[in-house]
Amino acid sequence: MRTLLYLLQKEFKQIFRNKAILALIMVMPVMQLLILPLAADYEVKNINLVVVDNDHSTVSQQLISTIIASGYFKLVDYSQSYERSLKLIESDAADLILEIPADFEKNLIREEHQQLLLAVNAINGTKANLGGSYLSTIIKNYNQDLRLKIMQGKEQKSTGIINVVSSNWFNPEMNYTAFMVPGILAILVTMVGGFLTALNIVKEREVGTIEQINVTPIKKHHFILGKLIPFWILGNVVFTLGLLISWIAYGIVSEGSLLVLYSFIWVYLLAVLGFGLLISTYSNTQQQAMFIMFFFMMIFILLGGLFTSIDSMPGWAKLLARVNPVTYIIEVFRMVILKGSGLKDILPHLGIVSLIALVLNSWAIRNYKKTA
Repeated sequence: MRTLLYLLQKEFKQIFRNKAILALIMVMPVMQLLILPLAADYEVKNINLVVVDNDHSTVSQQLISTIIASGYFKLVDYSQSYERSLKLIESDAADLILEIPADFEKNLIREEHQQLLLAVNAINGTKANLGGSYLSTIIKNYNQDLRLKIMQGKEQKSTGIINVVSSNWFNPEMNYTAFMVPGILAILVTMVGGFLTALNIVKEREVGTIEQINVTPIKKHHFILGKLIPFWILGNVVFTLGLLISWIAYGIVSEGSLLVLYSFIWVYLLAVLGFGLLISTYSNTQQQAMFIMFFFMMIFILLGGLFTSIDSMPGWAKLLARVNPVTYIIEVFRMVILKGSGLKDILPHLGIVSLIALVLNSWAIRNYKKTA
């Protein structure tokens, strides 16, 4: 125990002497948490729309006004022909083309049906899918309102209309910031803890102090614990700063217990720090450790469910996601912060992360060659 205390004292002195590490720990997470949630927004706006109105009727004008008033679309051209509007899509000046046929109002009222042409620039799949979906929904709602007006005063036969009333749970206002902030906070805690520990042992090797440590009567597990505990504490500091920024900047307050969040982050940091230390034991230079950690971090983030749903991934990606610790911290943060889940709800996640932490830290201790 006394040996471990001396090692911890040494590590903290090294950390506080390095101003770059302090800036990395304190400034970087705060700045990224303030900026990234505002940019990482799934909602698509300012979709460039071209309208080809061959009818020029009251109904077609009302439909166009309804679409523009939704706030999702920007009318970039009111074209006279489909061929001209298609050139705008080819030059990426437009995302969607809506063509209204001639006699649109007459056929709609007399024959009670009409078709519209919707052409989508699908080079950006996400924008194309969402833009087409938004426009289809607006047209459908406008059609229902128009039918109600037309049918007023007529005999009500086969006029059944289904009204759907939706209730949004856990995020009633459908605020993407509230959905993204917990996930981004999870990534920041992972990056800070992982990168700092990945550079730790290899830094000792580069400056030559590792040889002095190797000749001392320090056991391997004491050495690994001395490297792990300081960054475990700093990881908790980063997490606490992230919670404060989430509350101050975005008004996000955890619906669940903070003790549940901290209980999970305590175990999760052991897994991430153990992985960083494992990489450090295999690396010969800090540059090598950074490249290896960057490689794995990209995989962790892309397969963690932050930007894409894990359920929509192919089978092999789902298997990788289930051995990815980032998957579990993102899920737990969203469960506790947004849903108010308790310790019982996150026990499966906690158990898997505990197993990952045990395997990685045992591997790091075993792989550290003290006689190097």
